[in-house]
Amino acid sequence: MNDEQYQRGVDQFAQMVGAENIDALRERFSSLSPDFERAVMGVVGGEIWSRPGLDLRTRSLCSIALLAGLGRISALELNVEMALNNGATEEEIVEVFFQVAAYAGFAAAWDGLQRANVVFERMKARGTEELGD
Repeated sequence: MNDEQYQRGVDQFAQMVGAENIDALRERFSSLSPDFERAVMGVVGGEIWSRPGLDLRTRSLCSIALLAGLGRISALELNVEMALNNGATEEEIVEVFFQVAAYAGFAAAWDGLQRANVVFERMKARGTEELGD
């Protein structure tokens, strides 16, 4: 990956998590491995999330469903927060978990919904409850 692709990814994630949060997100990934941070920013942000075929809200809702269905709970909180920043409402996110329940099981939906509610409460505590509305 080149520097342009990497920077496109950093910019894309900054849009989705907020410019004030991008450094903390990058540090979360970099603390695991600097190469992992570069891959997430460059490939996931610079290539996948920046594709033109779906708007960010739709991509976010798809990502939530997939992560919950696969039981990838660590990534779910970040993606719920990004979904709210990308224009999804709490109601839409909760509705996604009904789809998860139907196709991946109620246990997967329950785990995911519990994690989503943690994000909802955290964002309300920060005074960002209007996100996505």
